[in-house]
Amino acid sequence: MSSDTKVTEVSNIYDTILILDFGSQYSHLITRRIRECGVYCELLPCTQRIADLKFKPKGVILSGSPYSITDEGAPHVDPAVFELGVPVLGICYGLQQIALNKGGQSSLATKREYGYAELNVHHHPDHPTADKLFKGVDTKTIVWMSHGDHLESPPNGFIIIGSTSTSEYAAVAHEEEHIYGIQFHPEVSHSVEGTKILSNFVVDICGASTNWSMDSFIEKEIERIRTLVGPHGTVIGAVSGGVDSTVAAVLMKRAIGDRFHAILVDNGVMRLNECETVKKTLDDSLGINLTVADASELFLSKLKGVKDPEKKRKIIGNTFIEVFEAEAHRIDAENEKQGRDKIEWLLQGTLYPDVIESISFKGPSATIKSHHNVGGLLEDMRLNLIEPLRELFKDEVRSLGLLLGIPEDLIWRHPFPGPGIAIRVLGEVTPSQVQIARLADNIYIEEIKKAGLYRKISQAYAALLPVRSVGVMGDQRTYEQVIALRAVETKDFMTADWFEFPHDILKRISNRIINEVQGVNRVVYDISSKPPGTIEWE
Repeated sequence: MSSDTKVTEVSNIYDTILILDFGSQYSHLITRRIRECGVYCELLPCTQRIADLKFKPKGVILSGSPYSITDEGAPHVDPAVFELGVPVLGICYGLQQIALNKGGQSSLATKREYGYAELNVHHHPDHPTADKLFKGVDTKTIVWMSHGDHLESPPNGFIIIGSTSTSEYAAVAHEEEHIYGIQFHPEVSHSVEGTKILSNFVVDICGASTNWSMDSFIEKEIERIRTLVGPHGTVIGAVSGGVDSTVAAVLMKRAIGDRFHAILVDNGVMRLNECETVKKTLDDSLGINLTVADASELFLSKLKGVKDPEKKRKIIGNTFIEVFEAEAHRIDAENEKQGRDKIEWLLQGTLYPDVIESISFKGPSATIKSHHNVGGLLEDMRLNLIEPLRELFKDEVRSLGLLLGIPEDLIWRHPFPGPGIAIRVLGEVTPSQVQIARLADNIYIEEIKKAGLYRKISQAYAALLPVRSVGVMGDQRTYEQVIALRAVETKDFMTADWFEFPHDILKRISNRIINEVQGVNRVVYDISSKPPGTIEWE
């Protein structure tokens, strides 16, 4: 198995800022803020060896971390990062890493700083390079602190460019080496001028071009796909009807035309009437030639008796590939008759959050959960993966879709996981359990749309819990299952908060589910944020 990211790097097309992640909960926000500045960046684990990089970054950012620099086993950056000859910015723990490598001294602070702080900016007109980080920033500005360590003494050659009432060295800079360290987190919205500070670093100090936009991405990605696939190559597409796979499919069709074959696998755990709806949308509205492969019995038979969510994901991911390869053999036979090349590529709508959650970007930390797109594939898969959206966040994909002419109602459709209702039926997946979750979910989404709330919610679904509760219906005792409703608001799906429904709408949804879905006598609403929870229950 190979991935198209191993063949052609997006980082070799755009000026790229490298972010090294030490496990901070805010690391993905650094990525978002920099891209909002029009600059491309990549997030890699702090364990990344600089000698193994496949691109030369324009600058490097060292993230924060839950670790203390004094902890045994605390992660450390490859010292070669300071030999790249590019500017470096250390944020919070990243500042301690700079001190450690450059001869400064860090220690546990006697007074920790968590929350808002007033940063006193020290402007140095006689040191213009050092002064660049806070160019245009107020002399007193509000920043967000979250640290227990502090810089006790800066390395030789560093000057103080910012301080707070409890941190004398809240920001330091080395003018000749273009190394900057800050104790606060500019990437969070609580830091009032944080985006300006990050823009100063990546644009003014690193000199990165602000050419990262979806307009430029379309042109360059189509060119990249054509180069990758070649003039005669064919691609089989994994599509689901969701925004990610649809955008990927339209982009692929635009790049190689009829040499793209879209496949929708009916895995038996789709939403109500999903396959019929998707075929009509992609076939009729977008002109994509779509084959629906009915493998519902195969999937459900493999899921029989399986309760562990990670096993469900692996089974579904592997079975997807088996079905795709079977379809590829069928199309190969047709291509042979027409003198075309065999299929070598498999399209997937993998996004950046999928990659971050499935492949640990937190150095020594554990994977949260695998996604079928990136964590559940066969090791001996014949097809190479092509993932044109792999570097994009959800909001970037939606912008891309609108530019490609995809209808708005499809662009704003809520995400649906690859493992489908299988991970929304907690416990064993059976046809009857799937049907209960499917009907409840359909009622839920119908009512959300009727209330005019669908676009305000990022993702909503109904999950079937593996518990039963006592109820009363028609003066008779019932002992039936529980539906949990989930609805979240989020921009990038890395963090999320639960949606506050008007009570009358929740009441109407609950009444309809209990009255119309046999086997359910109780409905609850999930008010957990992400973190600590994830958006899906499994």
